[in-house]
Amino acid sequence: MAAYLLVNIEITDPAGFDAYRKAVGATITAHGGRYLTRGGPTEVLEGEWMPKRVVILEFPDSARLKAWYNSPEYRPLMDIRKRTSKGDFVVIDGV
Repeated sequence: MAAYLLVNIEITDPAGFDAYRKAVGATITAHGGRYLTRGGPTEVLEGEWMPKRVVILEFPDSARLKAWYNSPEYRPLMDIRKRTSKGDFVVIDGV
């Protein structure tokens, strides 16, 4: 069953975040993931959530998603992301 990663991220250091942005795609692809959305415009129809930059990734299953998240290839990029942004990462299992 497919698994999705919903990310709401606020970039606090755009110049520093650029290294993350350039390298992260290859790590996602290597683990069978793909982008469904990557920071496009958002519109809130109901509620009070004010998303910053929304990214949605799809992986074949939650095991592959978590393997990517915990991989040695992603670890240094995660460190860059945490220094240059703040946000939320949520795993959602598909139907």
